[in-house]
Amino acid sequence: MAPIATRRRFFSGRLQRQNEVQAGEAIHGTARLGRKTKDLVKRLGPADIAVINHTNIDRIAAEELIATGVRVVLNASESTNGRYPNSGPLLITQAGIRLIDVPGTGLFDKLKDGDPITVDGGTIIRRGREVASGRLLQTAELASELEHQRTRIDVALAEFAENTVSHMRQEGDLLVGRIDFPPTRTVFRDRHVLIVVRGTTHRRDLQALRAYIRDVRPVLIGVDGGADALLEAGLTPNLILGDMDSASDPALNCGAELIVHAYPDGRAPGRERVLELGHEHTVLPAAGTSQDVAMLMAYEKGAGLIVSVGAHFNLIEFLDKDRAGMSSTFLTRLRIGETLVDAKGVSRLYNAGVGAGPMALFVLAAVALLVTVVASASALGELADLLWLKVKFWLGLE
Repeated sequence: MAPIATRRRFFSGRLQRQNEVQAGEAIHGTARLGRKTKDLVKRLGPADIAVINHTNIDRIAAEELIATGVRVVLNASESTNGRYPNSGPLLITQAGIRLIDVPGTGLFDKLKDGDPITVDGGTIIRRGREVASGRLLQTAELASELEHQRTRIDVALAEFAENTVSHMRQEGDLLVGRIDFPPTRTVFRDRHVLIVVRGTTHRRDLQALRAYIRDVRPVLIGVDGGADALLEAGLTPNLILGDMDSASDPALNCGAELIVHAYPDGRAPGRERVLELGHEHTVLPAAGTSQDVAMLMAYEKGAGLIVSVGAHFNLIEFLDKDRAGMSSTFLTRLRIGETLVDAKGVSRLYNAGVGAGPMALFVLAAVALLVTVVASASALGELADLLWLKVKFWLGLE
């Protein structure tokens, strides 16, 4: 069997050649424009050409674009600007998708959603005329850039740490408990709480926790797009908290309690959307991320255990979310301490009990075995006949 390194080189080379072949083919499709990639992916299909405006494409966005089946992604920003090692662009090209950077071309002004366009190499053509031309990103080039960026991670780490410290005073309310959490119809006291964030591993984590969710029945909180992750897993959130920019209409319409996370000064842009849908809701002004606020609310309302799904824990994930620091996250985890555990820890430690289905099968198998034994033993068979006669006598059937 070939060594792992050899197999990796083989597949990497094959994908690179695939990308380079595609670069020479003219691809026709329908332009689908979206300044927010997380919203655009919900309406993309294989026949579409994605037009995005996404600086430093993160891993989650890349995986969602790949899942749509599109063959071309046009980016009105830089897919990677070298600030930190983001793997999103490399994942896209490795999947055989043509990725073209066209910053500064005014692409969103030149194209309309639904326009039929052709992409030939790095050139975008509409109705036989060139609209714009950009830089075609290649797999080998992106892989080399990613390795170089990883050697400079100490620079990004130093800037990240400085920003974290500088913002800790501004978000100190998270640590001293000065946030005025509103009353909720959802009961938290002494219950387990599962908080789901749209992250790189949320689907896998939810699958691993199915037995835990079935047996423990924790409070389910979806943080913005995390509500859709719960619905996709066949679960209905008890509560949705966030600025409501990435939760879908079906999620907001599912009957969950809604809490709109507002800026500390009270501004809540997401509230307009909830009002348009006609739902009752509560506005919660607080510093920090919606994920942090959800955790603090569960803690302050007496949750026995808080389980986090899809949360961001490492530097790359924070930079992927365009976070300059992690002061609120650091302060939140400092406050709630051992009450918080990651989903992976729960899935490894939780031993699922026997469910109703397996138990019913066990009982049926036992009854079948008993019937077989009785039928095969003449003495037991005669006893069974005698008992049956007595039952019929008592019931007046004889």
